[in-house]
Amino acid sequence: MMDREHNFRSLVRQHLQLPESECIDVLERERRGVLSVQGDHGYPYGIPMNHYYDRESGCIYFHCGREGHRNDALARCDRVSFCVFDGGERLAGSWIRMVRSVVVFGRAELIDDRQEVERITRKLCYKFTDDEKYIQTEIKNYAAKTLLIKLTPEHICGKRVKEA
Repeated sequence: MMDREHNFRSLVRQHLQLPESECIDVLERERRGVLSVQGDHGYPYGIPMNHYYDRESGCIYFHCGREGHRNDALARCDRVSFCVFDGGERLAGSWIRMVRSVVVFGRAELIDDRQEVERITRKLCYKFTDDEKYIQTEIKNYAAKTLLIKLTPEHICGKRVKEA
């Protein structure tokens, strides 16, 4: 089904849909997802990436190098999707898990502002470690070689799936 107002499809199994707050929880808590761009020759190009969800702006940030397939694809088309899923919760007395997945559709832009790169990179690092010395060293050594991808969501949809 299509959401006529936004031209995004509605979830077919509405009873599995996550409320927005759970979608945001998955985006904030999980460390990795797959960013998909429109790659070469019309092929989709999905890249596993670490991300940082910024609750204030509602945007998702990624760090990346200054060149490559992904950046070339973004220069041609800024429409992307990003998919994240959690490890799931085991159902009592069973091997079956209930997994939450979130798909974000939106527009991506490359950010080449050194202060913003450092600010977001620091926040992203905190998802993995609180080792200030390590974080400082990473920023010192790599910030000048790093761009950010800023994903501004146009549609976020999540669902709970029984993994059986």
